[in-house]
Amino acid sequence: MISRPIFFNIRSQFYSKIHIINRNSSYILNRINRPLYINYDNLISLQKRDQSSSSNSDKNIDLSKFPAENIRNFSIIAHVDHGKSTLADRLLELTGTISSNHLHQQVLDKLTVERERGITVKAQTCSMFYKYNNKNYLLNLIDTPGHVDFNYEVSRSLAACQGTILLVDSSQGIQAQTVANFFLAFNEGLTVIPVINKIDLPTAEPDRVINQIESTFELDVSDIALISAKSGIGVDKILPTVIEKIPPPSGDINKPLKAFLFDSWYDTYVGVVCIMAIVDGKLQKGDKIMSAYSEKKYEVVDIGIMHPEQVTTGYLHAGQVGYVICSMKVAAEAHIGDTFYHIKNPVEPLPGFEPAKSMVFAGVFPTDANEFNRLDESINKLTLNDASVSVQKETSTALGQGWRIGFLGTLHMDVFRQRLEEEHDANIIITRPTVPYKIIYRDGTSKLIRNPIEFPDSTEMQNKVSELQEPIIMATIILPEDYMGSIMDLCGSRRGEQLEYNYMDESRVMMKYCIPLAEIVTNFHDELKSKSSGYASFDYEDMGYQTSDIVKMNVLINKKPVDALAAILHQSQVAHVGREWAKKLSEVIPKQLYEVIIQTAVGGRVIARETISAMRKNVTAKCYGGDVTRKMKLLEKQKEGKKKMKMIGNIELPQKAFYDFLTKDSSTSKKK
Repeated sequence: MISRPIFFNIRSQFYSKIHIINRNSSYILNRINRPLYINYDNLISLQKRDQSSSSNSDKNIDLSKFPAENIRNFSIIAHVDHGKSTLADRLLELTGTISSNHLHQQVLDKLTVERERGITVKAQTCSMFYKYNNKNYLLNLIDTPGHVDFNYEVSRSLAACQGTILLVDSSQGIQAQTVANFFLAFNEGLTVIPVINKIDLPTAEPDRVINQIESTFELDVSDIALISAKSGIGVDKILPTVIEKIPPPSGDINKPLKAFLFDSWYDTYVGVVCIMAIVDGKLQKGDKIMSAYSEKKYEVVDIGIMHPEQVTTGYLHAGQVGYVICSMKVAAEAHIGDTFYHIKNPVEPLPGFEPAKSMVFAGVFPTDANEFNRLDESINKLTLNDASVSVQKETSTALGQGWRIGFLGTLHMDVFRQRLEEEHDANIIITRPTVPYKIIYRDGTSKLIRNPIEFPDSTEMQNKVSELQEPIIMATIILPEDYMGSIMDLCGSRRGEQLEYNYMDESRVMMKYCIPLAEIVTNFHDELKSKSSGYASFDYEDMGYQTSDIVKMNVLINKKPVDALAAILHQSQVAHVGREWAKKLSEVIPKQLYEVIIQTAVGGRVIARETISAMRKNVTAKCYGGDVTRKMKLLEKQKEGKKKMKMIGNIELPQKAFYDFLTKDSSTSKKK
């Protein structure tokens, strides 16, 4: 990219020449009136910081004017695509936090992947100021994800709130994540305000949805708000309802400091930015604080609110939510659920969160081995802002060095892959996702295995292992009655057991199934949508482990196992999957100079076999005339040579074959 001079004001100093070079180049800051070469991404980042600092100085927000009784901390929860982020935009506009002609919609969806997919992945916080009945209120809004894979984000955000808006689409009605998120809020003891969105759609049925909400959640719907977040209809009724119905935080400003850390991210310039809810006391710039979890000491260097970007206030007190920068350099030090207090006034820690449990594991390998170090750096950068991802390095004889990465679900895995490819220009191979299995030994000990390589061999199974267990989930499926039969068949084919079902109204049914987690990580959601014409919604919760007849299936190429293609399966699936994999591999592995035998096997028992015939060279091409025995001698010589080559040669398996197989495996499953 050709550099070009532009004029730009950086940190109150005017530089006459700035040359923007390509995104991969480093930047050098020179003196005034000399050319400045700067990376495009850093230029934009500096521009945002300048705009933020200039706007901060203009606002001069005094948070001491907002006692706890004038503060409301609330969130918006809903099923995916029911309009949470759009409603958040309207509330920000209504309070003057952003202008109504803001260039970018979904202001709180800051990640590129969020804008492209139209879903919220990362919970975001924003403070708003609102005048009601001649009183000024500070409203802290936390926008949460809706997809089941990001329930961890929802649960920790709700812990910082006293109430929530339950948003329901007026045409789709209550969906699976609506139910799951409601009970998350209910278990936290939060005030729930139901709101029906998208009432301007031609297919809207607000009366039907009101009946669903009343019968399913037993909420008061006498004065329920009917709105359209997109057009702004009825949105002005929401904030007065929030102020009247949601209680203020119960903190005491005169008690010792007790701050609750519920979110964090990594900033290149200042290190870790912590989002804290001040439960008791007050916190200001220069204070020395300590972590109850790690007992490490920090000094507060900056403190303020998100409005929606960082706005320095120098002060936060009981009931308020904001960001704290305290020279924390490593993201691992920001333990979600941690309690912070003044060094001289230790307090009893607040009950924290259970760490997020990775439920889906996959191997990630670079397509080019020379890219390993760069990809390692990219993975480290992404995991700085996502504590729910677990990373462990591993080595495969077929694919080389890579990582075994744990995710909350398959969407979480796909979002992580997309961010690696788009934000870090990575070319990767992802192996078939697996779930963590549990081995119970005869001595009473247990072990979790996240990789087929760790599966016990036949000797260990006979002498040491008592039983094998797999994770089980309780699936909640909401769908129209017309599709019950096909969805019951789907769940039955995935080893599901029906627990209960009940009618939400005259046409919609909620079914609950006990299903092995391994059965839903491979395109279950796609098949569910396909068999229900897109009307069914799905959510699940962990139900622990149960004993299962699981085995390890190996893939052998010329009798040698390929570790990257091994899989842990239920005994009932082995025959079908074994034949399918052998056939697919025969289509993607290139022909060799000798015969290639592909086998799938469990232990010493071969399940399926495919043969790739040898690439034949015409050795008799230059043999003209004469007795036929001349040609036969040449063909016999070729045959003996191929036998020898097969005995001492190793098949060449390019990484492209693995990539083609894994891609083919995914696409074929989706078509079923």
